[in-house]
Amino acid sequence: MVILIRWITVTLYWYRMHEKDRLRAHYKQKRRAFDTSHKAKLDAQVAAKVLAYCRAHQRFQHIHFFLPIAKLSEIDTFPIVRELLAAGNHVYTSITDHVNGGMKTVEIFSNTQYVNDQWGIPVPIEAEEVDEKCIEIVFIPLLVCDLKGNRIGYGKGFYDQFLSRLSPEVFKVGLSYFVPEISIPAEPHDISLDICILPSGIIEFN
Repeated sequence: MVILIRWITVTLYWYRMHEKDRLRAHYKQKRRAFDTSHKAKLDAQVAAKVLAYCRAHQRFQHIHFFLPIAKLSEIDTFPIVRELLAAGNHVYTSITDHVNGGMKTVEIFSNTQYVNDQWGIPVPIEAEEVDEKCIEIVFIPLLVCDLKGNRIGYGKGFYDQFLSRLSPEVFKVGLSYFVPEISIPAEPHDISLDICILPSGIIEFN
């Protein structure tokens, strides 16, 4: 019986990993297939919905955003960041430590300059680390999510660690080009999204 339970556990684990890898590869390919004009149109639609959401929920004044990796065809968040800063919001992003596997949060401003690191991530120049406790809402990169708010990222776990350090009260928003999958394999430690903003609208999970 013990051997059978172990076999089932291992089998389920490898199934979840295989399914996540399959979805990751599939949606990476779908994003790479966008031509420049189509991607720009989708980015503008997402930006409009994000800004409308923030205007409607002005209790969120301390906002954490990911910055786009152009070579991975991520949603361009720079126009959103510029508008939020112009509106007087406090905006933050994270700098990834690829060696030690962590992220530190920094505040960014309208005059902040950026340089791409070796992975193509825009990194603020001369930014100072801030206390993560100030964050009220975080916008999270992903490839696709499911109908429960589980998400597929790049599999490195940086955002999983980051989210686990934040208060459970922090509102978690995914940005995606694609409608959700019905179900994505999830682990007990996974932190689900509260909503996901798409070019076509907003999906609420909780």
